[in-house]
Parts: sequence; structure tokens; C-alpha cells
Amino acid sequence: MKLWLLYLLLLKSTLTTFGGLSSLPVVRNDLVVRHRVLTDRQLSAAVAAGGTAPGPNGSYIVSVGYFVAGLPGAAAGCLAVMTPAFLIIPMLRYLGRRAQSPVVESVIETVTLAAAGLVVTATVPLARDSLTGPLSVVVAAAAFFIVALTRLATIWVMLGAALLGLAGALV
Repeated sequence: MKLWLLYLLLLKSTLTTFGGLSSLPVVRNDLVVRHRVLTDRQLSAAVAAGGTAPGPNGSYIVSVGYFVAGLPGAAAGCLAVMTPAFLIIPMLRYLGRRAQSPVVESVIETVTLAAAGLVVTATVPLARDSLTGPLSVVVAAAAFFIVALTRLATIWVMLGAALLGLAGALV
């Protein structure tokens, strides 16, 4: 895949979403389904790498670029993540107070809900690829319930899940 095309596809995913993992369905559709330059397993690894690195959740885009085209691809991914930040400043200056209307807020809420639905639909194939045995299913379910029902910091849940995974691999 040509670097400029990779950059444009990753830029599209960052411009058409509100950041974080809401760009996941767009990335999966473009790079896994349509162009077939990335696998679901690589996309899962990129999301995991982006989640463990400090910074915004959308930084997994850099890892996606790396999986597709090595270091030049990672640079394209980094540029795709940074470009919206440089575009938003002049846009906010232009919009000014117009961006604080009830209509704009309703549109943003609607798009956010739609993005949440898309994230769920993109997560199913990734979960299918990563939940390969009974131990991974139990660890994922336990981690979900612990995070959802307690105030335990996510880092401790991730550390516990990693230790259980390592213990399962050694057995």
C-alpha cells in the first residue's frame, strides 16, 4: 500500500470520529476488509499496544501504520493522528460562538451514540479472534465485571489479567 493512501485512510478515520477507539470500525473496514493489508489479529495487537502506551486511546493508529508499512507507516499514522489537532484551531476560530448552540450539541450527542454502536460492531470480530480458549474467555469476562462493578483501577485489572494469562501459558 502506498504511504499517501495509508495516511489518507488513517486521516479519514481520525477526522470522522471523536478520538479513542471510535475510529476502530473505520480502520477495520478500510484496512482489514477492503484493502486486506491488515489482519484482525494485527489490529487487535495495535489496539493493545495503543492502550498500554501513555497518551490518547487513538494512538493505536500509529501501531496500525507500523503493521501495514513498517516505520514509514508508523510515521504516516503519527501524522494522521496529529493532523486534526492542527486543523481544529482555525476551525474553532472560524466557528466561534456558533459551536455552542443546542443544535450543534444535539448533533454531537447523536454522532457520539452512533460511534459507540459502530465500536461495538467492530469489536465482535476482534473479540472472536482474541478469545481463543476457556481461560481467555474467563479472564475477559472477569475483567469486564471487575471494571464495571468496582472502583478498582484499570491498571490493576490489566496486570491481574496479564498474570493469569502468563500462568495459563506456563501450565
